[in-house]
Amino acid sequence: MHVFLETERLVLRPFTDDDADHLFALDNDPEIMRFINGGKPTSRETVQAQTLPRLLHDYPCFGTRGYWAAEEKTTGTFLGWFEFRPLDEHSAAVVELGYRLARAAWGRGYATEGSRALISKGFTDLAVERVTANTMVVNTRSRRVVEKAGLKFLRNFSGDWPEAIAGSEHGEVEYDLTRTDWEQRR
Repeated sequence: MHVFLETERLVLRPFTDDDADHLFALDNDPEIMRFINGGKPTSRETVQAQTLPRLLHDYPCFGTRGYWAAEEKTTGTFLGWFEFRPLDEHSAAVVELGYRLARAAWGRGYATEGSRALISKGFTDLAVERVTANTMVVNTRSRRVVEKAGLKFLRNFSGDWPEAIAGSEHGEVEYDLTRTDWEQRR
């Protein structure tokens, strides 16, 4: 298994086709998907045809992927995934940070630990200049993670939701962290 990044408790590795069952389970937990699609189930066909190809995509500016499967280091248990994806496929300057973890992993610091490690790798090894993260205003747990990872509130905005979900009427928030700010805090 190729390891992209290791932390004290996590291993982040590239996705493979064998991860389809993990993704299907993750995307069919209504609590996990609450702030993504209102908690609606995702079909196996959608996971195979849309989700997995997106997670397997290599970004030319990185020479690697923008999404990684997260496993617990000691047990190998699949915990979910992290996103550290360039907004422009051909430039590593600005990346989006995200994560989707199984409920069993919630509240244990994995999201913060993985996010901090990706931010550090981005600024030290991947020529990243700015990290951004977006979530719904009402998603307080996710907002807290990005804050603990070092990102600062930038703005409120209204997204263009194809279908309104509970809480979308309150809008979204964007957070960011620049390389300069990150270096000054170290």
